Amino acid sequence: MASSSRDDRAGAAAPRPRIVLLPSAGMGHLAPFSRLAAALSSGHACDVSLVTVLPTVSSAEAGHLDALFAAFPAVRRLDFHLPPLDAPELSGADPFYVHYEATRRSAPLLAPLLAAAGAAALVADISLASVLIPVAKELRLPCYVFFTASATMFSFYAYYPAYLDGAGAGDDADVPGVYRIPKSSFPQALHDRNNLFTQQFVANGRSLSKADGLLVNTFDALEPEAVRALRQGSVVPGFPLVFTVGPLSPVSFPARACSDYSAWLDAQPERSVVYVSFGSRKALARDQLSELADGLEASGCRFLWVVKGAVVDKEDGAELSELLGEGFLQRVSGRALVTKAWVEQGEVLKHPAIGMFVSHCGWNSLTEAFAAGVPVLAWPRFADQRVNAGIVARRGAGVWVERWSWEGDPGLVKGEEIAEKVKSVMADDMLRRSSTEVLEAAMTAVAGGGTSYRSLAELVARCCDGSASNAPSEA
Repeated sequence: MASSSRDDRAGAAAPRPRIVLLPSAGMGHLAPFSRLAAALSSGHACDVSLVTVLPTVSSAEAGHLDALFAAFPAVRRLDFHLPPLDAPELSGADPFYVHYEATRRSAPLLAPLLAAAGAAALVADISLASVLIPVAKELRLPCYVFFTASATMFSFYAYYPAYLDGAGAGDDADVPGVYRIPKSSFPQALHDRNNLFTQQFVANGRSLSKADGLLVNTFDALEPEAVRALRQGSVVPGFPLVFTVGPLSPVSFPARACSDYSAWLDAQPERSVVYVSFGSRKALARDQLSELADGLEASGCRFLWVVKGAVVDKEDGAELSELLGEGFLQRVSGRALVTKAWVEQGEVLKHPAIGMFVSHCGWNSLTEAFAAGVPVLAWPRFADQRVNAGIVARRGAGVWVERWSWEGDPGLVKGEEIAEKVKSVMADDMLRRSSTEVLEAAMTAVAGGGTSYRSLAELVARCCDGSASNAPSEA
């Protein structure tokens, strides 16, 4: 039976669409899914369930999930326990990519869980797209794919299979309607076609045309060329509908707040502190950590530095003095706070004491910086981060020193150069003004009537109607 139109429902309470969200491993994927869950549940009156794939790779993920469900009891938790993965060929591979693969191989086992949820739609993580779309189709469940990074990177992701199939494979990728992505900015794993990540990347890219719609954590004014090219089918002909839903707001977990860094920031002058964090996925090499410490010390600036010493936090047992050298903490005492503890980064960046952000350019970190109006000193390290750094530079939201090395490159970025660049960005009033303009555009996008608000509302309306054919409203 065809569903009733919205006009037919006038005067009656609109149904609460049931939507199941299925993220994959890593805080870079889990955090935006949590923000989407909060936005759908609290801001768009949806009945939301979130699948938790267990065990998690990191303690940060486990803690984040516990805090999410405590803060948002209306979001239902659907636990899915991964069966053991018998894959000796993956020994030594990145633990997060191994977790992706374990989930992908177990995708058919998710069918009973999804069927029992009684959902109107499934929103699946991009890393699981090629295996979850067929499962959803078998259940006659509309399946949307959520790309948690930039629209520019998404255009590259979608175009990459055609790039491999074409005569130009091996050169830079000239993404139709977007930009030329230099081969030096490709995620490092893509240089090896046999790499596990590459195999997953290509399979997911080829599957996107079968999705009912695609969500991207960006906003139209930030990446107009990429968003337009995706929606018009310039990147891939016949591409599904694209919903820009960002920047999704960080979810506040008061119970996890750290009074130490909050109190310290409260005592600092306005815009005087450099915030330094390279995310939750990778750790700088010890010699580069030492150069960064020297640079921050030599800059003379106040700084809050979140240090990561290992890829997986469960294995991060080194003391700060061991990582940064004897005497460093004593020398910067009073003008710096250095910690290995988890911080609520979205709240940190919005603190008036923060003047700039030295970032690896993970997309969550950048959207938080954009939403806070904080200039970024971009230092990408791996994966999509050079593509993201290009967005920072093009939009005037920060500075990218392209010659600085990233993971796998020879050489070090020396402390003297880091100190000079930190000082110059902190003193750049024009950069601060352009970062404020990005903030204003982001606020406009997510406010009622804004492009991202309307895009998410139209997704919810389609779920209410049980429709997978209505185009989203033009931004």
